[in-house]
Amino acid sequence: MLRDGLDTVCQALKQAVLEEVPAYSDSANPEILPGLENHLRDNVSRITALLDGSRNADFEFVREYAERLAQRRFPLEALLHTYRCTHKVLSPWLRDIALAHADNTAHVRRVVAAVADFAIEYTDTVSTTATATYVNHTRLLAEAEGDRRTELLNILLHGYDESDSRAAQLLRRAGYLEQRQSYCVVAARSVEPSEMENAARAQRMADSISEVLAATPLRTLIGVRDNLVIAVVSGTRRQSGWTAPRSPLADRLVPQLKKVGPAALIGMSNDVPSTSHIPRAAIEAKLALDFASFAERVMPYASVSVRQLLISYARNRMQSALPTWLDDFLRADAKARGKLSATLRAYADADMNVLQAAKRLSVHPNTIYARAQRISDITGRNPLSYHTLTEMLLAADCSREA
Repeated sequence: MLRDGLDTVCQALKQAVLEEVPAYSDSANPEILPGLENHLRDNVSRITALLDGSRNADFEFVREYAERLAQRRFPLEALLHTYRCTHKVLSPWLRDIALAHADNTAHVRRVVAAVADFAIEYTDTVSTTATATYVNHTRLLAEAEGDRRTELLNILLHGYDESDSRAAQLLRRAGYLEQRQSYCVVAARSVEPSEMENAARAQRMADSISEVLAATPLRTLIGVRDNLVIAVVSGTRRQSGWTAPRSPLADRLVPQLKKVGPAALIGMSNDVPSTSHIPRAAIEAKLALDFASFAERVMPYASVSVRQLLISYARNRMQSALPTWLDDFLRADAKARGKLSATLRAYADADMNVLQAAKRLSVHPNTIYARAQRISDITGRNPLSYHTLTEMLLAADCSREA
């Protein structure tokens, strides 16, 4: 008898849900509405089976439906609202059936209360089951997407062999092998490097960079590598062979990256035309990061001078090749509170003009000559000559104590 009028109640359920939950009507997925109709019918069938005395309280159909909606990114709030709407329809339907088939000795209030309890318990059960399944499946999807993005980032940063069909297929599906694309690598860290050892803080910086770049039409692949936030950013270089190329990707990124908080230092590579150049771009971004400072928190690789690059390389790898007189000069300069090195730099900035150098330092020209003589006594070299001056400035800059 419970099965009488099932089509009518299913239709009433569908109408109530569509009126109160606009997400179904707004969805362009052709499978959403048929899926809803089938799910409502499954719910009615399960209710009638339970009231007929079935001991099978299996809600697998609820789990399957929640997984499908999670797969299609259908909002969980809309699903839960659906169950609230069904409760409004099912409760009076069950009450009317119960009263119609109750014998004369039944107490009306008890019948109504029992039906209400059943409807509430059923709605709570399917809502809880659907929520748990939806959240769990969403987490699995997020982990799978995270694994895919991690693998993509590793392939791009470490390079790949063109014979590796799997890597090529993964990049092609993600759109990284399309023509007329430019790529730029961004490297970032906290002003305090030790903070990057905290995974949560490093991830917050990655999220912050991802958020500011989300406002652009550029594609971003971001992750944390070796205590640095690394992002591979790509964008269209030109629409076709007949259109003018757009401005460099790095130039478009600078204004956005400056919006990241003041605790971040950021280095950027030059644009590269294909994924095969991304490993080199990553090296450029890390080098540029070394020159970022409070005064210039976002440092493009193109803004780093050749002199700065040479000094950085020498400071890290050529300490044993520095001249033997350098240590004596640095000790004397420290004792003079930096006046000797300041004199050399002022003399160079004044195009080797003693009078102009003295003016820059607000001292008498004879003071410049006296300091030059002292430097000569320490090093055995004449600092007023071009070659010696250049060597001394480079050696001082290349020293780790500089």
